Amino acid sequence: MPQANKMGMNKTGMAMSPIQGKQMMEGAKELTQAGPISFAAMEKIRSDYASPDDYIGTVPVPDSFKGMLSAGKEKIQGHNPEVLINKLGQRLAFERTGVRIYDALIFKCETINDPISKEVISIDSLKHFRDEEAEHFFLLKEVIESLGADPTAMTPDADVSALASMGIPKVLMEPRTTVLQCLEAVQTTELTDNAAWEVLIKLCNNMGMSELADKFSKPLKQEKTHAETIKNWINKLALMQAGTM
Repeated sequence: MPQANKMGMNKTGMAMSPIQGKQMMEGAKELTQAGPISFAAMEKIRSDYASPDDYIGTVPVPDSFKGMLSAGKEKIQGHNPEVLINKLGQRLAFERTGVRIYDALIFKCETINDPISKEVISIDSLKHFRDEEAEHFFLLKEVIESLGADPTAMTPDADVSALASMGIPKVLMEPRTTVLQCLEAVQTTELTDNAAWEVLIKLCNNMGMSELADKFSKPLKQEKTHAETIKNWINKLALMQAGTM
């Protein structure tokens, strides 16, 4: 049964080489005592990099007359409709990635030789979650189109979310990872997803778009179920592997 808790010759810690470890620490002290050194020039370079004049992409201009009118109306009311379009684009990209993540998790659970995981995890539930992620994607696509925006455009927040979540698919597709490790990776996405749907609903309500907020209440409820189920599976697997359940 594959699991991450197997003991072996892990040589990453200094305790495996106490003599060399002590020598390394002594050498580090010598290296850090050099000086005096001025870091003013380095701080200037770091400050310039940390405060760019440009940003990661822009929110696309509405591609229809209806979208222009909608955006103009919101501007008159003192709102910034581009924030809503940005967040809708972010959720759209995230839900599309969610489908792929669940596909990878389903494949891992179906193929791995782990009796405990097969006992705890419901493949049918995972497939159901995957289908709901797809439903959320198509709902967001329809909403974006109804506002006169382009659902195929990559908004800035969608781009950043993709960058932030790059490590999750790698964990799921790594042959050596266990089901428990993969579930913990998916839990990261589900917790982020829940928080982001809550922000989107509040944004819609505050912009006077209560009908949109109502449409998004169902996906939020489903995402909460996803997160709670994944959390319960993680707890049960960890306890069973530890022999305490």
